[in-house]
Amino acid sequence: MRYGVVTGVSKGLGESIAKILMESGIHVIGISRSENKSLKEAAQQNNVSFQHFPCDLGDVEAIEQTFADMSSLIFDEEPSMVYLVNNAAVLDPVDKSMNLDSRELAYHMQVNSLAPMVMTNLFLNKASEEEVPFIGVTITSGAAERPVYGWSAYCSTKASINMYTKTVALEQEELKTENKVIAFSPGIMDTQMQEKIRASNKDEFIEVDTFKDYKDRNLLKDTEAVGGVLVDILTDEGSIENGKIYNVKEYY
Repeated sequence: MRYGVVTGVSKGLGESIAKILMESGIHVIGISRSENKSLKEAAQQNNVSFQHFPCDLGDVEAIEQTFADMSSLIFDEEPSMVYLVNNAAVLDPVDKSMNLDSRELAYHMQVNSLAPMVMTNLFLNKASEEEVPFIGVTITSGAAERPVYGWSAYCSTKASINMYTKTVALEQEELKTENKVIAFSPGIMDTQMQEKIRASNKDEFIEVDTFKDYKDRNLLKDTEAVGGVLVDILTDEGSIENGKIYNVKEYY
C-alpha cells in the first residue's frame, strides 16, 4: 500500500497531481483550506481512498496538528512507500520590496518556505522512525533562479526551497536512509495563479505584459500534463536523484 499527501489539493496542479496519483493506485490525503469533492469521486473510480484535511498552512501549530492527525492514519497501515507533494503556495504580496506589508510578507514566507520545510521534516522523522521509505517533493519555480521585479518574496521563498532540498538530501545521503527529497519546477501553467499574475498592476509587477502574452500565444502548460510528469518521476523511485531540482522542460 502506498500513500501520497498533497498540499494545495483543491485546484490547479495539486488537484491534477492527486487525481493522477490515485489513477496510479496510490491512496491520497489532500490538505487545503477548501475541499474538492471531485477527488472523492476519482478515488472511488480507482478503488483507492481519498481523505481531506483542512489546514491553514500559514499556521505552524495547525500544520503540526494536521500531521499528527493524518500520520497515524498513514503509518498504521504499514505503507510500502509514502510520498509528500508540497504544492501549496501564494504569490501575494506583489510589489516593490520597499512597499510590502510586513504581515503579508510574513504570511507569504510561512506558506511558501516554512510550511513545506515543517511538513517535510515531520514526515522524514516519522518515516525514519517507522522504517518506511519516503519521497518528498516541493514545487519550486524558475523564479528561484532569477530576480523578478515585484516578486522579491516569491523569488526568495522559492530559492530557499531549492537550497533546503539540496541540504536535506545531503543529510539523508550521509545517514544512508531510503528517503529522498527533490524539488520540481513545473513551468508556466494555466492556473488561477496565472490569472492573478495577469491582473497585476504594471507598477507593481513590471513583467505583466510578458505573462499576458503567454496566455495570448497559448504557451501555458496544462496541469494534467505537468502533473503526469511529476507522478512519473515520483513513482520511478529507483531513478530519482536525491536533492535534484527537476524541471518539466526536461520532459515536456
